[in-house]
Amino acid sequence: MKKSIITALVSIPFSLSVFATADGPDYFQVRNVRSDDVLNMRIKPDWRSKKVGEIPFSGICLKNLGCVGGLTIDESTLPEKEQNKIRKKRPIWCKVKYKNIVGWVSGRYITEGQYDECYK
Repeated sequence: MKKSIITALVSIPFSLSVFATADGPDYFQVRNVRSDDVLNMRIKPDWRSKKVGEIPFSGICLKNLGCVGGLTIDESTLPEKEQNKIRKKRPIWCKVKYKNIVGWVSGRYITEGQYDECYK
């Protein structure tokens, strides 16, 4: 009995780490940014907030630190017209780390990235 309790307690941190990564990709890459432009990183999830950095149009390995905004599960069942109104009021912003700079970027300019070098 004592051994099974210890085993259960030891395994809890490992099972929690699985759930911690289930809320989105580990890394993003830049998309929909022209080759002569950059993706701005901001101090807050708002295009009017102070710029803290920039990422080139080809940027990869943007570490995902969490996102806000977008549709809830219930809202995703609404008609497309209603969904678009909500998306406009509550756009997705993601907090990322890129080359040791942490800031918020608009979700419309990033997508999931799959690069081995991000994990090195």
